[in-house]
Amino acid sequence: MSKLVLAIDDDKFIRNLVEQTLSDYCEVIQAENGEQGIRAAIRHNPDIILLDVEMPGMTGYEVCQQLKKDASTNEIPVMFLSGRGALEDRVRGYNSGADDYIVKPFAKDELLARIEVLYQYRQQSTQLKNHIARAESTAEMALTDFSDMGRVMRYVGQTYNAHSLERLSDHFFEFFNPLNLNVVVAYWYKEGAAFFSNHDAVCPLEQELLEKCQEGDRFIDFGTRTIVNYPKVSLLVKNMPLADAATYGRYKDLFPHVLEATNAKVMSMEINELIMAQANEITETFNLVDTTLRTQVEEIYAHGQVSVDMVKALYSNFINTIPALDLEDEQEEYVLNSVEHTVKELQAHLELTQQMRSSFNDVIEYMEHIMAQRAQMLEQFSQLHQEETVNEVTSQIDIELF
Repeated sequence: MSKLVLAIDDDKFIRNLVEQTLSDYCEVIQAENGEQGIRAAIRHNPDIILLDVEMPGMTGYEVCQQLKKDASTNEIPVMFLSGRGALEDRVRGYNSGADDYIVKPFAKDELLARIEVLYQYRQQSTQLKNHIARAESTAEMALTDFSDMGRVMRYVGQTYNAHSLERLSDHFFEFFNPLNLNVVVAYWYKEGAAFFSNHDAVCPLEQELLEKCQEGDRFIDFGTRTIVNYPKVSLLVKNMPLADAATYGRYKDLFPHVLEATNAKVMSMEINELIMAQANEITETFNLVDTTLRTQVEEIYAHGQVSVDMVKALYSNFINTIPALDLEDEQEEYVLNSVEHTVKELQAHLELTQQMRSSFNDVIEYMEHIMAQRAQMLEQFSQLHQEETVNEVTSQIDIELF
């Protein structure tokens, strides 16, 4: 593509000379004063502007300053054409925004060489600006990613202190609200479902939609809506930024990090509830066993004591009755010894029963100790659930990465 040069000079001879000199090298358009030159520069956006210093009306310095103030022309290289070549003139030209300065009369080769240098200068400047813009864009995206991951880490920390779906939802929506996203979250919890929204109530159709899509793909897109599925949680985003491809892709990369943490938390809550339920069942079983053992031991001991007391009474009655039986001394002694031996054996069995009772009491005391420890653990576990705000990670709005 041919280069375009704008020559601004009140001297028609100079303008024609410039055009003739550059005719084989580039296209030249002319302007005879500063006002025309500014309008031509805005209209044609030339690659280079050749500008006379001394002109009626606006001087070249004023024209150059005006061009550099305008966003549509401030990137165009300006070369002054002047009959004055003193240092102060060149400094004044530089201060007004010029990129080069050539003294009239000029040689053709010098003018061509300087124009080529200015042209390459502009190309390099454009490329450099593009590189800088891309680098800034990349840096901005990187900072955005850092910010996003910082907020994800903050959310993960907050979930540690959430022990109910309501509290977990508060932190979940706190993460999404700065993104200006309208979302619904569904927790697939203990064979049931719980739905929450950050803007309004969850309508029946949204609930049905999430339930129908629960077993579907990880990402389900339809219009501006997106559903993201995990085993224990599903997310419905109702206003995805379709017009902004970069933000749309960023959100698609971001959501899995949040939902993976949420899914793990819901699973943990289910396991904790199951552990609590089992612990309560075991405690109830221990209490039942404790009561049963106590009752049985007391009954065994009581029955043994009754038996011994009855035999003692029988023995006492028998002793009182023996004289009336008119037994011989040897017979009487034999009978009394036999009955006394039987009573002693029963007494020994009662003592064994007492030892068994003592052993059972030791077992019961050990069971009481175990139940006390379990009760203490359950109490501590319950306190963790109740004290959610203690040592809680701060909110999403005050994150500082650097």
